[in-house]
Amino acid sequence: MFPGTMDVSAPLATDHFEALRTWSGRTMAFTQSERFGNAVILLFFVAQALDGALTYLGVSVLGRDVEGNPLLHWLMGAAGHGPGLAIAKLSAAGFGIILHLASVHRAVALLTLLYVTAALVPWM
Repeated sequence: MFPGTMDVSAPLATDHFEALRTWSGRTMAFTQSERFGNAVILLFFVAQALDGALTYLGVSVLGRDVEGNPLLHWLMGAAGHGPGLAIAKLSAAGFGIILHLASVHRAVALLTLLYVTAALVPWM
């Protein structure tokens, strides 16, 4: 531009819907992540409950010495089979909730898979 002249160029075209598309995409990603997280935490709770029930059944029938987790073995000896398992399973569920609230859903999914393969399958 030269001094004393006026700018008469046309304004650049703007995309008024760009912000809406960006917001919509973020909402969809959040919803999918939220659904995944909710499904995973529910499966985690089911795995914990089944593990607790199968462990209680196995320990009641076969004795406390069949428990492979030394901390749980000690806890069941100190507090009893039922209370020891309840403390352990409620603690695990509480830590799962903390991970869920921190949106670490993949970690909860991996822990669920670990519980199914290492804790549920051996009892079956």
